[in-house]
Amino acid sequence: MKVIKGRILRSISGFYDVEAADGVYTCKCKGSFRNRSLSPLVGDFVTAETDGENVGAITVIEERRNVFLRPPVANVDRLIIVASAADPKPNLYVIDKMSAIAVHRSAEPIVVFTKSDLFDCDEWCALYEKAGIKTYQCSSVTGEGIDALHDLFSAGLSVLTGNTGVGKSSLLNALCPELCLQTNEISKKLGRGKHTTRCVSVYRFGDGLVADTPGFSSMEKDERYDFIRKEELEDCFPEFSEYIGTCRFTGCAHLKDKGCAILAAVERGDIARSRHESYESMYMEVKDFKEWDKK
Repeated sequence: MKVIKGRILRSISGFYDVEAADGVYTCKCKGSFRNRSLSPLVGDFVTAETDGENVGAITVIEERRNVFLRPPVANVDRLIIVASAADPKPNLYVIDKMSAIAVHRSAEPIVVFTKSDLFDCDEWCALYEKAGIKTYQCSSVTGEGIDALHDLFSAGLSVLTGNTGVGKSSLLNALCPELCLQTNEISKKLGRGKHTTRCVSVYRFGDGLVADTPGFSSMEKDERYDFIRKEELEDCFPEFSEYIGTCRFTGCAHLKDKGCAILAAVERGDIARSRHESYESMYMEVKDFKEWDKK
């Protein structure tokens, strides 16, 4: 029996592709994990036993640096939030929520606006750059802005996420044509994208790794995919940091509180109103949740 160490690149129907130093092994998960309600995730560093035929069983899941439930992936260095300039138009709340989750999980949030050939993204780019979040715009059709993205994926694990139809797979194809990932046109009847990516898949990109993930059509508030306690939420908006602790009253929720430094910054235009509105919506979603509600 041979023991290997590696990283999970993809998971399909209970089988896991584990990249080790000498190749990729297809592994199943030992039953002991199921007994502990622990499942391997794409991005996990694992130990596996194999019979030497590139088939094996995962025996150890190493301690995770972070975990995302939507998309389901572990040990993420940066979350690339992909939004499109048009077809479908950007949903700023989704971008704000995903970026907050990234900060909360100690991953760097980066926003990429695709389809820049259809609409000028400068205003949105300025909004997120002002918030301290790296932002890019590009077109997979014209190639505009594609070269500027290469350095994003040069090290660590980068995960692409975003609404269905924003062009994640098209973006990866433009960055790395040899991948030949399946893409689909926007549904004219529904006005949104069709799902083409069915599972989280990780690809080698130079010295780094990049993950393509299934798109989503909505982010319902009753989904416990990534929970942020209301007391922690202010720390998930980078542009709030210089004002935290300077409000008139201790424990300020930054909603309608008198003497709130963050609200004053919004009124001055130092913090974008749309960003504060997203903060308020997220706060109201979780304000009455108790710790046991997440279970």
